[in-house]
Amino acid sequence: MRTTLHEVKVKTQDRAVLVSLVTQKLKKREELNEYSLQELIKLAETAGVEVLETLVQNKESVDTKWFIGKGKVEELRERLETLDANTAIFDQELSGAQVRNLEAALDVKIIDRTQLILDIFAQRARTREGIIQVELAQLSYLLPRLSGHGKNLSRLGGGIGTRGPGESKLETDRRHIRGRIDDLKAQLFEVTRHRILHSERRKKSGVYQVALVGYTNAGKSTLLKQFTDADVYVENQLFATLDPTSRTMKLPSGKEIVLTDTVGFIQNLPHDLVAAFRATLEEVCEADLILHVVDSSAEMRLEHMRVVEEVLSELGAQGKEQITLFNKIDLCPPEELELLPMGGGDTMKLSAYNSEDLEKLKIIIQEKLMGDSIQFAIPVERGDMTALVYRIGDVLNTEVLDDKMLFEVRVNADDYAKLGYKLKEFVVGDEVTASEELE
Repeated sequence: MRTTLHEVKVKTQDRAVLVSLVTQKLKKREELNEYSLQELIKLAETAGVEVLETLVQNKESVDTKWFIGKGKVEELRERLETLDANTAIFDQELSGAQVRNLEAALDVKIIDRTQLILDIFAQRARTREGIIQVELAQLSYLLPRLSGHGKNLSRLGGGIGTRGPGESKLETDRRHIRGRIDDLKAQLFEVTRHRILHSERRKKSGVYQVALVGYTNAGKSTLLKQFTDADVYVENQLFATLDPTSRTMKLPSGKEIVLTDTVGFIQNLPHDLVAAFRATLEEVCEADLILHVVDSSAEMRLEHMRVVEEVLSELGAQGKEQITLFNKIDLCPPEELELLPMGGGDTMKLSAYNSEDLEKLKIIIQEKLMGDSIQFAIPVERGDMTALVYRIGDVLNTEVLDDKMLFEVRVNADDYAKLGYKLKEFVVGDEVTASEELE
């Protein structure tokens, strides 16, 4: 009897029991613990895992050997056998020793939250940079845990006959992984260098850069698509898109800016992943404006906002000009909608599918970006003043009119406070157009 491809797929699919440990320290955050487990279910489903059951262990503290305790491991083993599961996924990060002990006791694949997220990223990476970053994160995670993943990686070695060509399998694996990590870092450096050159070129040409950031599935990619007609994947799932995408967007004034969609954040985002994606995420630091997209319909939106601000702080971008966008108001219950900020200033409520909301947002972005620009009319022979213009900020536009150079400059507040007085006589007044001023 022939086995169909469908039957093979069903047999080889990961069928998992999800496990969460709630220690005494975490009991005070009961709502967050429950949400984390629900999020783990979504992550597992996103990775293509069939979730069979969840198991929660309440314990005073983490069991250093078994993580959830020997008794709970036995209960978990019985459930895995009864359900014919082949995988156990833990909501917290496990040590190499804990993985090894659990594998030996349960005889199934052991995955923790970090590995699960890394697996999803590996599935979603499409660009060369994204693929390099994911592999780098995976190997950085695996290296210190090597002895905990499979018996073939945990042969002991030491003493005479185990060094050089006779070194242990484990040391060979470690050496290979370290070499691969160095190679990936070198490749990533080259890719990053090219991207930085493109970014610097944009800055010199006076193009504003705006970055979309937010918790995963907040609607960033949808906004990018609506604003720029970008051919990006949009789906209601975690990490629907991974690779950063930049597209040109036109403001009401006609000026073009670059809008960049970045990878979504998540609770307990693996540090190895943040480190590997730092080069990409640091584009946020180079942005002139950050649009923090929040899913207003999400039950834990305040926690989502905290996570995003935490990562921005880690990247050194917490002080950047920012607008908080409470997206998906069309999905937000009326009682929850009333709890959102009124809007105005640095916040706005909107639906990415509402054209009027998008037009309002474009105006807000324009005001934020252009509000601090000043025009100077410098005689062509005053090279000293032209040089000073470039010192006090970013030159956005230049134009030659008769015997003068017209500069539009986004000034740096500190530099302008120190040196601006020297340029005062060359400022083009607000009440007069540039052309009239120069006539």
